[in-house]
Amino acid sequence: MKRIILFIALFVAVISNANAQKGLVAGANAPAFSGTDQNGKKISLQALLKEHKSVVLFFYRGQWCPYCNKHIKELQDSLQLLTSKDAYVIGVTPETNENISKTIKKTSAGFSIIQDKDDDIMKAYDVNFMMDDATFSKYKGYGIDLEVNNGNTRHTLPVTATYIINRSGKIKFVHFDPNYQKRASVNTLTKEL
Repeated sequence: MKRIILFIALFVAVISNANAQKGLVAGANAPAFSGTDQNGKKISLQALLKEHKSVVLFFYRGQWCPYCNKHIKELQDSLQLLTSKDAYVIGVTPETNENISKTIKKTSAGFSIIQDKDDDIMKAYDVNFMMDDATFSKYKGYGIDLEVNNGNTRHTLPVTATYIINRSGKIKFVHFDPNYQKRASVNTLTKEL
């Protein structure tokens, strides 16, 4: 019961902060980005789109989020379905590389995950939001310290959005919902690919 109350309180606090972001829309040009994944592989959207028909780009909050872990596990369990459609899957998170390793251990993720250390990718895709001090304190009271998890004091999280970007660099599909409990289903993603 205590856990349910925790998630309800955190849900209400985060939703009110995340509503300011709108995300990008289908048909828009996808902002270029690059980074290094958990295996040291250099990733750039431009290079990936030369090699693959599309990129599935999703944003997650951190290894401490059970909804993120569930979604990542679902993507991993269906990775072959996605890659059979020549899609490259990338997760983007503000969490440190150490915490990305925890995410991978919890979820067995075998696709690229990039630390968005300076929030540049989140900002480019308009999914970043700043957690207010009251919400940060609530999270910390429940054992979730964003400063430790993300390695900075910005208190930034992403709306847990998913974008499919086609070979021409256009956004083909968007799932954007400030409710962090709602994610794009693998079934929807495979249909859109």
